Amino acid sequence: MKEFELKYGCNPNQKPAKIFMHDGSDLPIEILSGRPGYINFLDAFNSWQLVKELKEALGLPAVTSFKHVSPTSAAVGIKLSDNLKKACFVDDIEGLDDSLLACAYARARGTDRMCSFGDWVALSDVCDATTALMIKREVSDGVIAPGYTDEALEILKQKKKGNYNIVKIDPTYVSDAIEHKQVFGITFEQGRNNFEINRELLSNIVTNNKDLPETAVRDLIIALITLKYTQSNSVCYAVDGQAIGVGAGQQSRVHCTRLAGTKADTWFLRQHEKVLSLPFKPELSRAERDNVIDGYINKNEEDVCANGNWQKYFTVQPAPLTCEEAAQYLAGIDGVSLASDAFFPFDDNIKRALKSGVKYIAEPGGSIRDDAVIDCCNANDMVCCFTEMRLFHH
Repeated sequence: MKEFELKYGCNPNQKPAKIFMHDGSDLPIEILSGRPGYINFLDAFNSWQLVKELKEALGLPAVTSFKHVSPTSAAVGIKLSDNLKKACFVDDIEGLDDSLLACAYARARGTDRMCSFGDWVALSDVCDATTALMIKREVSDGVIAPGYTDEALEILKQKKKGNYNIVKIDPTYVSDAIEHKQVFGITFEQGRNNFEINRELLSNIVTNNKDLPETAVRDLIIALITLKYTQSNSVCYAVDGQAIGVGAGQQSRVHCTRLAGTKADTWFLRQHEKVLSLPFKPELSRAERDNVIDGYINKNEEDVCANGNWQKYFTVQPAPLTCEEAAQYLAGIDGVSLASDAFFPFDDNIKRALKSGVKYIAEPGGSIRDDAVIDCCNANDMVCCFTEMRLFHH
C-alpha cells in the first residue's frame, strides 16, 4: 500500500488528508479492520515507537495507552497483585497471569482510566486472545501491534460492529535518520531522536545516597522512555514496572510535577480498601465507575457520597474517604521513581514529588539551581541521577 486516504486531518474541515511514504515506497503497515484517522495514526506511530523501545531496553512485553499524542501510561509485563487486579478492573480475567503481554495491558490501561477513555493501544508483541478480550470491552479507538493471533484478530474484529481500527506494523521497519514536518507551509528538518535510554544513562548519581536498586533502574528507564514520546514539558512517575502519572504539555515544569503527582496519588488510592469495596450498582458501566471513583477520591464536581447523589451509583451509602485517611495512606508510599524531560529549575518539584513517595529521580541537570535541587534530595535521602540528555518531544 503506497498511501492511505484519510477522511480528514486533525479536524473535519482539514481536507484532503492522507498518509504516504515520502520516497514512494510502501507503507510499513496493514490495516486489518476499520479506517483510522489522522490523529489515530499520530497516536499509533508514536505509541509503537514507545513500546518497541521499552521491549528492547528491558526485554519484557510492553504496552502503552495513548490519547492525543501522549501516553496516559506505559507498562511492562509484570504480574499484578490481587488488589491491583481489582483496582484495574481485571480481577475477572481468566489466565491473566499466563500472558505477560496481557499483564502489561492491564497495567497500562488501568493506570489512568479516565484519560485512557477512547485511547489508542500499542502492543510490543503479537496480540494474544487474553489481551484482545480485555481490549474488546474497553472504550478504545484502535490498536497497533506487530501481529495478531487468529483468535485475537477474530475477537477484536467484533468490536465496534466490525469497525474497530486494527493496524499491523512491520516490526523490522526503521525510520529515516532525518525527519521533516511542515508548519505554516514552512518545512522543518531534524535528525531523528535515536538516543538510546539504558542503564548507563543512570550512572551519574549526584546525591549522597547512591543506592539505586535494579527495580528503580527499571522504573526510571520506563519513565524516561515514556517521556521521550510525551508532549513537552513532561514529567513521569513510575513504580512496579509501570508509569503511574504522566504530566504532559505544561508550560511550567512544577505544574507537570503536580499534575503527574495527582495522577500517581489517584492510582495509589484506587487500591485503598475503601475504594476497592465501593458498593457499585451492577448496571453501572466501567467508564461510569471510573468517573465515580475519581470523584470519590478527588472530591471534584460532585460529592458522590452525598444524599441525592449516592443513590445514582451505589446500592448503599458509602462512607467517604476522608482527607486524613488519604493522607495517611499516601504517607506509607515509598520507592517511587520520577523522571523529567528537562532539568528541574527549582526544588519545589522535589518537594511535590516527596508527597507521592518519590525516592529515585532522573533528570538532565544543567540548571543554575542544580545545587538547590541536589540539597533538597540529600535532605530527604533521595537518589538523583543527572542524565545530561534532554528529551523534548513535539
